Amino acid sequence: MKTFTYRGYDRAGRLRKGLIEALGVKDARETLAARGILAERLQASGRRAGFRAATRAMVYRELGALLRAGLPLVRALDILIDSPELGGARALLAGVRDRIREGVPLVTALAEGAPSVTAFEQAVLEAGERSATVDVMLERLADFIEEQERVVARIRQALIYPSIVVVAGICVAVVMLGVLAPRARALLADSGAAMPALTAGMIRTGAFLARWGWAVLAAVAAAVWGAQTALRRRVGTRDALERRLFALPWLGRGLTALANFRFARTLAILTGGGVSPVDGMALAGRATGSAWIARCAAAESRAVQGGAALAEAVSRIEPLAVTLPGWIRIGEATGDLARLLERAAARYEAAWERFLARGLALLEPVLILLIGGFVLLVTVSVLLPVFSLTRAIGAERWKQGIRGAAGDEGGRGVAGAVRADRSGGGGVCKQFPGRVSLR
Repeated sequence: MKTFTYRGYDRAGRLRKGLIEALGVKDARETLAARGILAERLQASGRRAGFRAATRAMVYRELGALLRAGLPLVRALDILIDSPELGGARALLAGVRDRIREGVPLVTALAEGAPSVTAFEQAVLEAGERSATVDVMLERLADFIEEQERVVARIRQALIYPSIVVVAGICVAVVMLGVLAPRARALLADSGAAMPALTAGMIRTGAFLARWGWAVLAAVAAAVWGAQTALRRRVGTRDALERRLFALPWLGRGLTALANFRFARTLAILTGGGVSPVDGMALAGRATGSAWIARCAAAESRAVQGGAALAEAVSRIEPLAVTLPGWIRIGEATGDLARLLERAAARYEAAWERFLARGLALLEPVLILLIGGFVLLVTVSVLLPVFSLTRAIGAERWKQGIRGAAGDEGGRGVAGAVRADRSGGGGVCKQFPGRVSLR
């Protein structure tokens, strides 16, 4: 039996859609026709589809509760598929159920149907299947994803005000550079004043982005896609990049805390479930989310298989070599490795939470300062032409005033000379005979 998703209309012309199990497409159409539904679209479920984190957490938690109650996996999935609150995830789960009926493991079926299932989730589910603790692993995954969702919600909440500031700054920049700056440039051209260098540069930048902005965005997108493709294909380049990220002064501490937390928590669950340290170390390395650490852990797990101590093997993995080997060494000495690893994971989780809190506290003022600086730069570039135009107008008026004052002084001098000549002093007529005659 396979599951199909259908979309059609009943006898009254109402739209109907849902899931149906049948032997094939023909059997599914016949079954729907017997129910009075004319299938307009019919396709097999199990296609690769989106699987949001919040939905995954709900599915993991409910599936874990059903498995703990003693239900078989397929029957538990049947119950989840009938849950209307899952929405579009019902078709995905139906495909997962069909694959499990064919003998495919749960983690493989989920990874095939939902690309959004992370490597960490796959590693934890695979560990649960190996240790026969799938219900426990599902609840742990649900807790972890819900915690990550709370972190994402905090980040989004912290970005609300900076986002408003960013949008307002962009609007101000568009108005100033697109309307005010060109008008100021036209006024300066009419007055003959020089254009400030900052204003000219901002106007040229705005004109370039208005004409070629789409090309710049396309080039950036192509560069990002090319970089991601190259990192996926070139293992050495990706390992070198991750090594540099872990070595950064501030960001590296947060990434190290997260990697240690995931590694210790997963290894604690695995060892507590009876998984051998060889298999547990490789799976815990995959659970960190770092391909570099995963490869190092896989290599060191072979060393453990050859007789090396677990603590020594972990100490050779650079991001995990600071304090985690000490916890493992104590756990091996006391014979209670799972409990010590769980306590270490709690310590690393607290460090990761502090890193996030400080990062979010710094993020908002930094964004506000950056946007404020950008708006200030645009404002200054618009005001500089106004100041230049004001100075040019003031200089022109000053020159006109000087010319008017000089003309007034000359007029007053000639009038005085004429009055002196009329009074009998000779004056201008005697000094310039034949040129001025006032008689």
